[in-house]
Amino acid sequence: MGLIAVKKSIFWGLLFLLFFSGNVVAQSELIQNEINSVANGLNQTSSESTSVGQGLTPINGLPAITVKTNPDGSQDYTVTLQILFLMTALTFLPALLMMMTSFTRIIIVFAILRQALGLQQSPSNQIIIGLSLFLTFFIMSPVLEKVNQDALQPYINEQVSARQAFDLAKKPFHQFMLANTRETDLDLFFRIGNLEPVAAPEEVPFNVLMPAFVTSELKTAFQIGFIIFIPFLVIDIVVASVLMAMGMMMLSPLIISLPFKIMLFVLVDGWALIIGTLAASFGI
Repeated sequence: MGLIAVKKSIFWGLLFLLFFSGNVVAQSELIQNEINSVANGLNQTSSESTSVGQGLTPINGLPAITVKTNPDGSQDYTVTLQILFLMTALTFLPALLMMMTSFTRIIIVFAILRQALGLQQSPSNQIIIGLSLFLTFFIMSPVLEKVNQDALQPYINEQVSARQAFDLAKKPFHQFMLANTRETDLDLFFRIGNLEPVAAPEEVPFNVLMPAFVTSELKTAFQIGFIIFIPFLVIDIVVASVLMAMGMMMLSPLIISLPFKIMLFVLVDGWALIIGTLAASFGI
C-alpha cells in the first residue's frame, strides 16, 4: 500500500510539473528517473529539473492510508482517512440537523404561523429556513460549546483518540435530546424494537432516542402551532360573520381579515413572543 501511494503521488506531482514547464523532454526524463527510483524501493523520492533557468523543488510522496493500533486498543487514522470520514459525514449533515437539534420544532412553528396569518409566500421559504437555522445555532450553543470543550479540543491537542472524541461528542447531544423527549415516545420505540427497558435514562440507545426525539418535537410543534392559530382563527370567524350579516357574500373574508391579523401580530410584538417561547421551550 505504501509503495502504491508513493507511486500515485509521484505521478500526480510530476504531471503538475509537466503542465507548468516549457521543456517537455526534460520532464519526461524526470518522470523516468522517479519511476526507476521507486522501483528500487526508495520510500521518498526527490528530483530536480531545470526549466528556463529555474530549479524545481523536490517532490515527496504522500503518506499511505493506514490505521495505527495503539497499545490500549484504540486506533488512530491517517489524515487521508480522516478527511474521507469527514466528507462522508457531511452527506448526513441535513439528516443530523433535523434529527438531533431544535430545527424541526422551529421550522414547523414558523410554517404554521405563516399559514395562520394567511400569507402564502411571505416570509419566503429562504427567510424561514435561514431564521430557523440561526435560531437553532443559538439554542444549541450550550451543547455545541460542551462538544467543543469535551471532545473537539482534546482531539485537536491529541489528548484522545478519534473514537474517544466521538463518544465524548455524543454525550451532550444525548442529554439534550433526552431532556426534550417524552417518556411515552421512548416506550413506543422500545416496544416497536422489542427492546428491554433500560434501568437509567443515560442508557437509552441512540437508535431509540433519535426517532423518539423527532416524534416528541413534532407533537410539541403542533401544540405550539395550535395555540398560535386560535387568535387568528377568531379574527377570521368575526370577519366572516360581519360580511355575512352585511350581505357581502361575494367578498372573500381573507382579504378583509389579513390586515387585522397583521396588525394584531405587530401590536403584540409577535416575533419576539414566538421566538422567546421557542427558545424557552427547550430544556437545556
